[in-house]
Amino acid sequence: MNKDESHPDIGGRSAKFALAILVVVYVFNFIDRQILSILAEEIQADLGISDSGIGFLYGTAFAVFYSVVGIPLGRLADVWTRKNLISIGLATWSFFTILSGTAKSFFSLAFYRIGVGIGESSASPSAYSLLSDYFSPKVRTTVLAIYSSGVYIGSGIGLFLGGAIVEYWSTLFPDPSMAPFGIRGWQAAFIAVGLPGLLLALVTWQIKEPKRGLSDGIETTQHPHPFKEMLKEMIGLTPFSLMGQEKLAKNLVVNFSIALLIFILCFFLSSRTGDIEQWVAFGIGCYFIACWIQSLRLRDPAIFSVIFRSKAHLFCLLGLPFIPFVQYAHGAFQPIFYLRNHGVEILEVGTVLGLFTAVGGLLGIVTGGLLGDKLRENYPNGRLYLIMGITLMIAPTSLLYLYVENLYFSYFWNFAFSFIAPMWLGLGVSTIADLVLPRMRAIAGAFFILMLSMLGMALGPYLTGEVSDILIAQGVDDGESIRTALALCTCVLVITIGCLLNACRYLPEEEKNKIEIARSYGEPI
Repeated sequence: MNKDESHPDIGGRSAKFALAILVVVYVFNFIDRQILSILAEEIQADLGISDSGIGFLYGTAFAVFYSVVGIPLGRLADVWTRKNLISIGLATWSFFTILSGTAKSFFSLAFYRIGVGIGESSASPSAYSLLSDYFSPKVRTTVLAIYSSGVYIGSGIGLFLGGAIVEYWSTLFPDPSMAPFGIRGWQAAFIAVGLPGLLLALVTWQIKEPKRGLSDGIETTQHPHPFKEMLKEMIGLTPFSLMGQEKLAKNLVVNFSIALLIFILCFFLSSRTGDIEQWVAFGIGCYFIACWIQSLRLRDPAIFSVIFRSKAHLFCLLGLPFIPFVQYAHGAFQPIFYLRNHGVEILEVGTVLGLFTAVGGLLGIVTGGLLGDKLRENYPNGRLYLIMGITLMIAPTSLLYLYVENLYFSYFWNFAFSFIAPMWLGLGVSTIADLVLPRMRAIAGAFFILMLSMLGMALGPYLTGEVSDILIAQGVDDGESIRTALALCTCVLVITIGCLLNACRYLPEEEKNKIEIARSYGEPI
């Protein structure tokens, strides 16, 4: 038993209060994120946006800045008061959600989505770190799975509320010019879900901040200059972080070469697709990430080594994001699929998919957490074995709901997909948390979220929408085009299976020896 495991704060009243509030925060996080998908058809009709444009708004515009800003905010979470950071972030993304309801063009809506992404980037790294201190490692997977259930509860509520508000607003104001300030239904939905988050930010401030390293019995001293550390991490996203380091010329050449390679690749993709904003944003994100990795190796070799010299960690970082690649693609276009292929009303789509996402996601992610903790007791790779099993079940359930002709059979398989697909998340988060030391958890969590966002959210919805647009341009019916695009996106799960099979070879030894590994790279522990 760790020396602090019997501490009254571990799993106590303060811990349970923090968990409950943070689940609600995560619910609001995903209400504000997911509601765009149920509003997509209304937004497309009003602003003239293509399927790939919706994919950009749902994914890339949000994900790139969510990912990049998450790095310095993850570092701040490792050295500052985490509950304060969560509260400020919540108020920020709620404010930009409200502003989304004032958008009059594709570009203004994209700007507000960027603001939502920046605000939301503060939440999960801070929450992962805070909850890992409040609860014993023996129940960490279950606790993080319960927290992560907010993803699916929030997504479900967002789908339902979005559909209900649009339906109610259209009934109340059939002529949009007669509505207050000319607000349309989709704009009213953004405003309605953003306002309560401002109030919740005040409640979140009441969480008690736990002692860092509490549940692991690893003493972690308070950092005297937390915002200077955040500033260093922000500079670390740029080539200026290389100044003053050894072998400056060599490092600058490497940095320039990376920048040139990213530019050439994104220029090629922009010229082929015509979606300049997609690949400019993605390229900027990739360059910032490359700068950060390069500077981290020079600034903090212990964190760099624990993250990037761990084969298990790297294979998880490369493989796991392709599960949310599929999930985010389906999350963005499921409502459109049913509206185009089955002719149902927006309120029915929002209600049914919202219920499936909330109930199925909650049951699935908690079930995954419980099974993961149980398997972990007997098998060091137990969590990874379970993730691979989950991955193998995602493809058939998604294909069945897409291709069965009967609407109610499609709903049945959609619920199965909604239950199975989320089961991996708590397992993945706890695997990453257990491979690093307490002081590194928020930054490791931020980088994990970055990979999920850049490979999963920024590419999944956009590429699925792009495939749909290509098929439509070739004369394929718009309902069949989105069905085919969603089916094709499941092919990427092969990458997940291959990476996790390799991760299983290294995880037991690297997790067991993480303190010695960190110490060998200069960690003062």
